[in-house]
Amino acid sequence: MTTATTRTVIGNLCLGSAPDSWGVWFPQDEQQVPHTRFLDELVQAGYEWLELGPFGYLPTDPRQLADELGERGLKVSGGTTFGALHRPDQWDDMLATTRKVAELTAAAGAHHLVYIPPMYRDEKTGAYTESPELTAQQWASFGRRADELGRILLETYDVRLVLHPHADSHIQTQAEIERYLNESDARYANLCLDTGHVAYGGGDAVDLIRRFGERIGYVHIKQMDPAVLDRVRAENLSFGEAVKLGVCVEPPAGVPNPAAVIDALSELDAEIFVIVEQDLYPCAPDVPLPIAVRTREYLNSCGLSGIRRPGGERA
Repeated sequence: MTTATTRTVIGNLCLGSAPDSWGVWFPQDEQQVPHTRFLDELVQAGYEWLELGPFGYLPTDPRQLADELGERGLKVSGGTTFGALHRPDQWDDMLATTRKVAELTAAAGAHHLVYIPPMYRDEKTGAYTESPELTAQQWASFGRRADELGRILLETYDVRLVLHPHADSHIQTQAEIERYLNESDARYANLCLDTGHVAYGGGDAVDLIRRFGERIGYVHIKQMDPAVLDRVRAENLSFGEAVKLGVCVEPPAGVPNPAAVIDALSELDAEIFVIVEQDLYPCAPDVPLPIAVRTREYLNSCGLSGIRRPGGERA
């Protein structure tokens, strides 16, 4: 295996970060740092690229967003939204919200929309809000709904849909991820590979890269503490409880091995954003910055840089 100390810069991957790494989960929350502090510290940590995070945390007026990013030399890799493809009665409202996010994403010059399915347990209390398994009828329409949404985003905004597997959601395990990929159309709906959430669901990120590489349009790189994962499964803990226990750790302390993931991604014939996330909600305001610096330095040593080559991008 290639070691971090001998790694050269990998040309097809571009490193960035996200509000999540600063403990931001919600558009507004008293336990989160102001967006101006996040942006300032992102620059201090050495990043040029960022994902927008929950809609409403950063300015939603395109001109204000452009001004605040431009004065800091920052650029946008993609937008972020949440929605339930398995709930037909919510389609219209979900689509209206997603259009707003896509419009802002496109105005910021980005071409990816990270779509996160809802959790079936409450983010703060851990209580179950619906069944953890989709019905046969819900699965039957899931891929078609993803294709429809992806087609709208691509044709209207030139933004590509990349669905994000998530802990305590219906797209969590490797079997669920593969079912989504097999039932959706690569022209319109692809994958945001979140290495930490794949590990949380018992999956293998490197295996997914090797077998479904053409469907990976975007990456969140993060790690999970295997000891905390064992406790989560033994005690049936929610993701919110797991985060408070420190399940998400800075590299290279957890699983999967970042170097192995980066090696596999480097073999893909595509330009891919690799966005750092470390779920920290809630955390003290002075916690994220030093972690962000150490994480960037480690990933730089593995060959990831914030330099993006022009051209070559695909879904």
